Amino acid sequence: MERPENCIIVIFGASGDLTRRKLIPALFELHRQDLLPEKFAVLGTSRSPLSDDEFRDNMQESIKSHSESDSGNQDSVEEFIKKLFYQPIPNSSKEDYEKLRSRLQDLDNDLQIGGNRIYYLSVPPQTYRDIASHLGDCGLNKSDNDGGWKRIIVEKPFGRDLESAKSLNEHMQKIFKEDQIYRIDHYLGKETVQNILALRFSNGIFEPLWDRNYVDHVEITAAEKSGIEDRGGYYDHAGALRDMVQNHLLQVLGTIAMEPPAIFNANAVRNETVKVFHSLRPIPVDRIEDYVIRGQYMDSEVQGEKVKGYRDEKKVDPGSRTETFVALKVYIDNWRWGGVPFYIRTGKRLPTRVTEVVVHFKKTPHYLFTESPDSDIRCNQLVIRIQPDEGILLKFGMKVPGAGYKIQTVNMDFHYSDLADTHVPAAYERLLLDCMLGDATLYARSDAVEACWTFITPILKTWEKNSQLRVYGYSAGNWGPKESHQLFNEPKMDWRYPCKNLAGEDVYCEL
Repeated sequence: MERPENCIIVIFGASGDLTRRKLIPALFELHRQDLLPEKFAVLGTSRSPLSDDEFRDNMQESIKSHSESDSGNQDSVEEFIKKLFYQPIPNSSKEDYEKLRSRLQDLDNDLQIGGNRIYYLSVPPQTYRDIASHLGDCGLNKSDNDGGWKRIIVEKPFGRDLESAKSLNEHMQKIFKEDQIYRIDHYLGKETVQNILALRFSNGIFEPLWDRNYVDHVEITAAEKSGIEDRGGYYDHAGALRDMVQNHLLQVLGTIAMEPPAIFNANAVRNETVKVFHSLRPIPVDRIEDYVIRGQYMDSEVQGEKVKGYRDEKKVDPGSRTETFVALKVYIDNWRWGGVPFYIRTGKRLPTRVTEVVVHFKKTPHYLFTESPDSDIRCNQLVIRIQPDEGILLKFGMKVPGAGYKIQTVNMDFHYSDLADTHVPAAYERLLLDCMLGDATLYARSDAVEACWTFITPILKTWEKNSQLRVYGYSAGNWGPKESHQLFNEPKMDWRYPCKNLAGEDVYCEL
């Protein structure tokens, strides 16, 4: 792969959980694969009063705990740790940022970086504005000060609704140009999501079928087995619609439904996904419950263990109406997808952890084998498993050996784990490397963020104004409220999860 130009990555919130669990292990993996720039440094910063050596010791422990590769190569770890530095910002004052500017200049001179910098905002969303403003006040946003490029990575959530997202965009764009702003969505960094583009646009057997003429409906599912853990303070003000649908799952929808770009570059790809978001059919506010079902998990016993209900979790309002499950029926009003329903659903405390896309193709115009009562008659399905057990599964009917024409659904599948000699990069590895390379293909653009909020905000506002709209309870460990099944006209949920057959082989199973 192309090697990035020399640069310094400044991580705001360097003592936080995201830095320890994701960012530093991802950068170490890039180092291990020799994909980092020749001259490179990480400058961590936060309120914590740490020295360079203390920060390095902390991050070395993080690599041992959270790196997905073998971090036992001590020489490689020590070589990487030398690239880490730390600068405290105790008061977030102009004086603190002047010290930061001075420290960056010293590092730049010592390491001969050339002025290239990435600022990563691994901090609470309410601090985005202040950090960007301070960077602008100290001239750390401009490329012409030292000749190098400057980029800023912003974590989600990017706003709470359309109005706040527009306001944040306007503020950020006064300080940084749009091509300097990288709004990260780690779902787009997952290898299987990127492979949707390859599956569609490099295979002649799929692209001709990818429209309303052959597709009956599409499911996009993100199920989580865990609850909210220690995120009650954040989650109770967010909910599943903001936390998962507005960013992650709508981005996956855009990737599934987009038109082929004329050329494969960042602008062309993002132009096509934005068109999808602009084509989302607005949900009438007086018919919200016909298109959106929300639920909240209740206490239950799961595999012999007592599980708390959502309202009993730490830092959650005992009378909270925040949704931990949401299901939507969505239509895309354009030529390709007119009339095809897209079903989006996500939830906490479900039976298993799985994220996948299932494309359900239409049945044959005339089915010949209905005279066999025990035939397994189903439409063809293409299952794209995003996590875990990443892979692709195609379901089709075949005759069972023997007399007659009993039809059974069989699977043709591919698992990334089958590529034993190939490293499947974690999402943050790919996204950090892309930012260093200046490739924004997998990052959200301002118009895409605002288009998604335009679709989601009326639902949120209606929920806030109308307390009569129901929040359905569901027992922890179950597949959400039964009303969500009715929304999709399903006799049962069509979920899949990885399990083992009698031979001990990994297979896809259905509930």
